[in-house]
Amino acid sequence: MGERLLPVAEKAITARIMPKNANPLVVIAAYDQLCTFEFGCAFEVFGLSRPEMGSGWYRCMTAAVEPGPIRGAGGLTVNSDGGLELFDQADTIVIPGWRGPDATAPEPLLKALRKAHANGSRLVSICGGAFVLAQTGLLSGRRATTHWHHAGNLAAAYPEIDVEPHSLYVDEGDILTSAGSAAGLDLCIHVVRKDFGAKAANSVARRLVAAAHREGGQMQFIERPVAGRGATRLSTLLDVIRGDLAQQWSVQRMAEEACVSVRSLHRHIHEAMGIAPGEWLQNERLARARELLEETSLPISVIAMHVGLGSAANFRHHFRASVGLSPTAYRSRFRSIGGDQEPRAFA
Repeated sequence: MGERLLPVAEKAITARIMPKNANPLVVIAAYDQLCTFEFGCAFEVFGLSRPEMGSGWYRCMTAAVEPGPIRGAGGLTVNSDGGLELFDQADTIVIPGWRGPDATAPEPLLKALRKAHANGSRLVSICGGAFVLAQTGLLSGRRATTHWHHAGNLAAAYPEIDVEPHSLYVDEGDILTSAGSAAGLDLCIHVVRKDFGAKAANSVARRLVAAAHREGGQMQFIERPVAGRGATRLSTLLDVIRGDLAQQWSVQRMAEEACVSVRSLHRHIHEAMGIAPGEWLQNERLARARELLEETSLPISVIAMHVGLGSAANFRHHFRASVGLSPTAYRSRFRSIGGDQEPRAFA
């Protein structure tokens, strides 16, 4: 699936207003037969020291869900920082996979998750961790996803959950679920984006040599790769558009720029990213708008023009629908201290 690497300035990154608490605590659940890749995704994002982020970055702890050794895939063992009592302090709790779709979660774990959620903790599951959240009952009436291979099992066992089998991740605000394996990394970077803004998320992604941001609605996997010549044309087109978002890019114009038919353009972009050309373009416009809100003092109307969203009113409408905050509120929360006063480049 094609990467979407967004340009960011190379400088120390801090946020003026932190999520919920300064140094928000992320607690990662650890269990015997631990899925080590999913655990590693969460720890890489939330558990490593990142001095470039300033003093307000995450704290991270590991909670054993039950007594006894915590053995992971590949013969690894994990030492925990405590037990389920750590959930009481957590701003975010991560369930990194689970033993299997048919494995019952211990009742103390389910009770601790329900209690933490009732007290305001955000719950995040990666891959099979969705089955644990399903057992708590907290996913009833909500959208959720898991690994595509087990999505049918989740939907059959819990018909009260609106399972999205093709999504990379689903954000329900206080409960977030991801597809399998590497999609967990996408979700963790998405959480950073929600808490600290696009600039911080881009920095973390760059350190991990990962895509800066993939929308949760993108497909979990692509049936067939894009052919060589089509991939080259598509890559060139996307780079041209990213460098000139202020232009009014219709799908017809995009196809003409790539020297393909509109039908071929739809096919190439869907094969590469699992979304339609118009959706990709809107995502790019809003991603660039986030960066400009964080890094510059440009008026909302100017940002709207530079990212190709026209009027300030139209920009506010689409930005709020996508992000859940007005542009002004987003800037207030995520504006970088000492941010640039002018954009790096505009075509």
